[in-house]
Amino acid sequence: MSAHRPRLVLPDGPVLAARHHRGALLFPDGELVVEETRGLRARLKQAPPPIVCHLPATARRLGLGPFPAADILELFAFVRPAEPVVASPRGLAEALGLAPPDSLEDEAVTLRDAAVALLRALAANRAAPLNREAARLAALMGSAGWAWAAPVMAALGAPDAAPAPRALRVWEVLPEWDETARPPPPSHHPVEPREARARLAQMLGITAEDRPGQADLASAATAAFAPRERAGVPRVVLAEAGTGTGKTAAYLAPASLWAERNGAPVWISTYTRNLQRQVDAESARLWPEEAERRRQVVIRKGRENYLCLLNLEDAASGATRGGVAAIALGLMARWALATRDGDMAGGDLPGWLPELVGTANTLGLADRRGECIHSACPHWRTCFIERTIRRARSARIVVANHALVMVQAAWGGLDETGLPYRYVFDEGHHLFDAADSVFAAALSGAETAELRRWLRGAEGGRSRARGLRRRVEDLVSDRPPLAKALAAAVEAARALPDQGWLARLAEPARPELGGMAPGAENPSEAFLRLVREQVLARARDSDSASRETEVRPMLPGLAAAAERLDGALARIEAPLKELREGLAARLDDEAETLDSATRQRIESVCRSLARRALDPLGAWRGMARAVAADATETGGPGETFVDWLEIVSRSGHEVDVGMRRHWVDPTAPFARVVAEPAHGMLVTSATLRDSAGDEEARWQAAEEITGAIHLLAPALRAAVPSPFDYAGQTRAFVVTDVARDDAAQVAAAYRVLFEASGGGALGLFTAIARLREVHRRIAAPLEAAGITLLAQHVDAMDNATLVDVFRAEEDACLLGTDAMRDGVDVPGRSLRLIVFDRVPWPRPTILHRARRARFGGARPGQIDDRITRARLRQAFGRLIRKADDRGCFVLLDSRAPSRLLAGLPEGVAVQRAGLAEVAEAIRRFLASG
Repeated sequence: MSAHRPRLVLPDGPVLAARHHRGALLFPDGELVVEETRGLRARLKQAPPPIVCHLPATARRLGLGPFPAADILELFAFVRPAEPVVASPRGLAEALGLAPPDSLEDEAVTLRDAAVALLRALAANRAAPLNREAARLAALMGSAGWAWAAPVMAALGAPDAAPAPRALRVWEVLPEWDETARPPPPSHHPVEPREARARLAQMLGITAEDRPGQADLASAATAAFAPRERAGVPRVVLAEAGTGTGKTAAYLAPASLWAERNGAPVWISTYTRNLQRQVDAESARLWPEEAERRRQVVIRKGRENYLCLLNLEDAASGATRGGVAAIALGLMARWALATRDGDMAGGDLPGWLPELVGTANTLGLADRRGECIHSACPHWRTCFIERTIRRARSARIVVANHALVMVQAAWGGLDETGLPYRYVFDEGHHLFDAADSVFAAALSGAETAELRRWLRGAEGGRSRARGLRRRVEDLVSDRPPLAKALAAAVEAARALPDQGWLARLAEPARPELGGMAPGAENPSEAFLRLVREQVLARARDSDSASRETEVRPMLPGLAAAAERLDGALARIEAPLKELREGLAARLDDEAETLDSATRQRIESVCRSLARRALDPLGAWRGMARAVAADATETGGPGETFVDWLEIVSRSGHEVDVGMRRHWVDPTAPFARVVAEPAHGMLVTSATLRDSAGDEEARWQAAEEITGAIHLLAPALRAAVPSPFDYAGQTRAFVVTDVARDDAAQVAAAYRVLFEASGGGALGLFTAIARLREVHRRIAAPLEAAGITLLAQHVDAMDNATLVDVFRAEEDACLLGTDAMRDGVDVPGRSLRLIVFDRVPWPRPTILHRARRARFGGARPGQIDDRITRARLRQAFGRLIRKADDRGCFVLLDSRAPSRLLAGLPEGVAVQRAGLAEVAEAIRRFLASG
């Protein structure tokens, strides 16, 4: 590489900043113009590709299709990989220390200045180890058309660098992890309440504000860390801690003490990624030094969340032959060098990167399909997930999520380390939903086709899928019985749905097939075809994501098809069992000769066979036999499961067909496989109890949704109120003169209320179609009023990116559905108004009908009320996150029963009034603060 003096150059095109159907163009000569979409379209045709911030969102706001551009976020990802930045001009300004923009014109200037700042930073750090191959990598990306290649190469002082495919081979320079001995069993010393209070005071420091409730919570939590007295009877604490209590620090105090004293980690489980990051950040109070904190605190997720280096190598080998994939893989290579732990889902991979360069060569590089070959992988010693597993063994705090904890417990252990002794379940009100997902079964086209792919690998196309034969053949090649079992299982998997199965289900019978339908000879597809026909015959058309019907009474032939399917599944299951048992036997038969890597690999393969194949096959066979015997359970008060048939649709198109089986009470298996083996468990949330009824009824609801009701010993109960003055800091309204089924009136109401608050508003919807219609009607008027409108299911951004932008833009508004109701943490003025389009009743599904019968008691509708009160409380809880926050909550549903609104925080009086009166009240209240 020749040594040139670094110089700064930008792409030739103008800078483009966009709002709703309007944009500002800043040309290289300094000319700045603002145009509507029509004028912009004409100017863009005559100019080189512009510099933009988040091209998909920019095109969406302008109402344009995709167009060539230089996205500054890609430059940021190259120069500062694994660093956070909000995907907006304001976010870039904050990250780079620039003045925040105040107008559309300012945003264009900010984007230009941000590009200059990034290139200057790259030039200043061109000798850093991270940038050793940066110029050659940029050249390789430039050969694929990357717009920033020439500016980057010039900034690095290598404008004539040649493309170097080896620049993608980052796995060659990643550090290796060290193997350590498995830890000994822990001690069982308790943590006293006074010790927890003292540790909390130490964490907070002498300048912290006094929060008596926080210390009380830390004290109560110690009961979950007391020694267990009987097997199968854990120490359980249910603690409702109101918003603002500071519960994260409160439970970290006794958890960290127990872990230090007893030599084993405490597992802290959350439902949202945002809270995982919060727990990690809060742990800095215990371990301020970053290096020490990385030793003591580990975030654990499933393998499907991490970059797979073997997948990266496979993709890179194709990208070096040319093609746009080199751009995505170049940015992923930069990230792989800088990432903390390789976590692509909620870690330090920017959430907007897959939106810019596609998911195939970003998120698609994870092992999402269970294809890991463990110690046989050439990158095993540098694998991110293997490193994380080993770090977790010696950590004090392991931060995980509800699903991972439940799945691993159901499989009998967390990798090689066994089950944790102590858990903290934060966001405990989600345990029921998490268990409902984990312990359910789906005999569907998507699930069964995925097993075929896992067993047989790629069967045509450009897939990199590795089948079971490729993953284990070397372990069985010298053992003919096991090799024969492997071959039999792979061959029997032909009975599972083949490529194109979904399209074939809708095709009519054809004469050239002897009057049979396409796929009729395949047992899985024949069963799914009849399932689909029964759903279409009996389910009502709906605007929801699925149509469903009961299993009984059945269409003619469905029971026979299920019996045939059960036989086909048995022919896959039997040789897989033989294979697993034979491999497991090697661990005993060859105990003295197996090397450690081979032993670990066999253990991993046995676990994978159980998790990925034998467990689902067992569930599917049970479901198929129930249909064959015409004896499915209906989910009544005394029954365990509820079964139904379903067609799943997305954006109006069918995406899956099948049979579903759920536990009527999914906390029963949660209690059995997670809680009972544990020694102690703290379950906490701001909305753990029901908010109506007497004290015992409220706690009864908490025990039902957490599974505590199934345990042999009662849970200790603790409740710490929120320190916030909700009566003074909030106002709540029900609008009485808006027809909730009139789209024009609902949209007008949102516009009026958003304008009254001056932005900073979250609009919540119970249906995606209504969200999109409101967005269509109000985006332009709000833009004219200077208010940016963001929307889930409309903007080309994922939820996390949308929330980041909303948080950074103090006067923006955001429209969203369920995921926004409980997953948004926006303190300060950026969220000062929440508007719900209607009462968020639970969907009237077959599954919910069974749960009404189980939990509803004498009045089945009371479970509907409980769920709805919780949803309203969770939404309301987004408003006040700090002591000086102020906000308003509005429900656009005059039918809202007062019994539901009584569940809002104590002291909040709900006012029923017309739209104009509510808007004025909001304006006055927010102005008074």
